[in-house]
Amino acid sequence: MTSYFDLSGNTALVTGSARGLGQGIALALAEAGADLICVSLTSSEETVRSAEAFGGKALGIEADLGDHSKLQGVFDEALTLTRRVDILVNNAGIIRRAPAKDHSAQDWFDVINLNLSTAFLLTQIAGRHMLERGSGKVINICSMLSYQGGINVPGYTASKHGIAGLTKAFANEWAASGIQVNGIAPGYMATDNTAPIRSDEERTRSITDRIPAGRWGTAEDVKGPAIFLASSASDYVNGHVLCVDGGWMAR
Repeated sequence: MTSYFDLSGNTALVTGSARGLGQGIALALAEAGADLICVSLTSSEETVRSAEAFGGKALGIEADLGDHSKLQGVFDEALTLTRRVDILVNNAGIIRRAPAKDHSAQDWFDVINLNLSTAFLLTQIAGRHMLERGSGKVINICSMLSYQGGINVPGYTASKHGIAGLTKAFANEWAASGIQVNGIAPGYMATDNTAPIRSDEERTRSITDRIPAGRWGTAEDVKGPAIFLASSASDYVNGHVLCVDGGWMAR
């Protein structure tokens, strides 16, 4: 049974993998046997070092993924590790908080640019490579705000609705070519992005009370779902967004 989840011989490119959920996902894939390419705005040295401890190859690339002119170069550099990319995880993203009436145009464009446009373009680039071989896995990091409206995050909400739609659009076109495109929608996670919320004790309590599991999630909670969607165990799963939310969406 474990062979279904064995990623040995595969290479995974994970964006935003220097810390947080991206780091957790990257290390999960490395532990399952994948070679690893970590692409982040800042150094991924810690992630690379930890990945290599599992016995595989790892490469860190520092890049501003919001600069779309650099995406092809990033992918070409990734190919220098093993000459192939079997798994793409679009995790890199930002959030800007402000009431809708005050949400600046610059914040809107910055969030849509990285969270949605970069994911679209990098998936295109990686997808052409995967289509040539007739196999590949793409995992998009969505959100509960792929389904809900949120508060004070109109740009982020729009980007996460968009990435869920792109997941389905790419899946429709590529499933017959042996490429599975799916998403993970984390619930409330204890990460840097949620630090402003967690600093408000009353709001944190109200959120926790609404989560059937009774706690916020961590990077550990996303590891298993990521391995599943990256492995042959999910070869007939296409265009699905898997909620990893402690039951939030079910309540």
